[in-house]
Formats: sequence, C-alpha cells, structure tokens
Amino acid sequence: MARYLISFNDGDMTFPQEDLPAVASAARTVMREAKDAGVWVFGAGVFPADEVTVVDTDGSVTDGRAPGRDSYIGGFSIIDVPSREEALRWGEKLAVACRCAQDVRELMPDDEA
Repeated sequence: MARYLISFNDGDMTFPQEDLPAVASAARTVMREAKDAGVWVFGAGVFPADEVTVVDTDGSVTDGRAPGRDSYIGGFSIIDVPSREEALRWGEKLAVACRCAQDVRELMPDDEA
C-alpha cells in the first residue's frame, strides 16, 4: 500500500458561491465512500490563502500571501491504496465532487512517520 496526497490549489474552485453547500456535500460523500473502502487517512479544506501565515527559514513571519508565491493548497485528502491507478480513480472522484482539477502525488515512504 502507498499513501497519496490528492489536493487542489486555492482559487481553483470557481463555481458560484451558492453552489458551495452542494460541492461540500459531494466531497463528503466521496470521503465517506473512501472511509467505507478503508483507504481514507485524512483530509480537509483550508482557509483561503489570504489568511496564510508564512514562516521563512530566517524565522521571519509574514501574514498573507508571500511575495513571488502564487500557489497555495486549497484542500487535500490523504489516501492509502495499493496502486497509482486506484489513487487516480479517487482523484477523479474528488475532481468531480469539488468541480476542479486535483493533483495526485505519492507520498514518500518514511518508516519513522
């Protein structure tokens, strides 16, 4: 089994605001399906990138989007599946539910994590 991060960028959900309850419901349906299938690890939406706090390597703290950085995660799911093909199937389900493209990336194994 391998763990995969399925995520989308903040701002990629471009549907009308009044559709948000239906989109949230569809995403929760996929989450419940993944739980029932035994592949769900964790997931969540995150607050908009305008509310991010960036901590740099020198310890400086910046509230809001960092200069020169244009990509922030808008939401993510972590699943544990036997194959990349299955991860892509879950990515497709989430893309349909969330109405936006999803990035599917295998997480590096770490025996200590």
